Amino acid sequence: MKTAIIFKTKHGTTEKVAYMLAKRLTETGDEVRVIDLAKTKQPHLNGYEKIIIGGSIHVGKIQKEIRTFSDKHKASLKAKTLGLYICCMETDEKKRQKEFEDAFPADLKKHALAKGIMGGEFLLEKMNFIERLVVRKVAHTRESVYDIDMDAVDRFLKKIA
Repeated sequence: MKTAIIFKTKHGTTEKVAYMLAKRLTETGDEVRVIDLAKTKQPHLNGYEKIIIGGSIHVGKIQKEIRTFSDKHKASLKAKTLGLYICCMETDEKKRQKEFEDAFPADLKKHALAKGIMGGEFLLEKMNFIERLVVRKVAHTRESVYDIDMDAVDRFLKKIA
């Protein structure tokens, strides 16, 4: 099956998850293309049976490019097998769920076969001074944190495969 994984990342975690998904889907026989919205502003969806969209959450919101892409291509996306995921470091389950709910249009969430909250990372070495300051204050950490939820990745793959 031809699959497109479309993502937007700020520090690289969402991209890392996109390539994890791509590797595993390729192993099951899918032909996968990974598309970074920072490099390909208007990816074509024709020819793909399966679309996966992922973005990262910063200050409770997904990137504008993911929202714009999802809204603009809503009709096409609803005609495909669809998966949606976010990467975030929120630990409170209700807040994590709210971040996911706010990230994508309601009709796309309803249509999606797979939905995932994949955990995240605080990559201090990739952050600017202000971001590091905020993360140190809010997350009470002085070093990078790596917390991708591999169980969530596995559950997502089982649903979308």
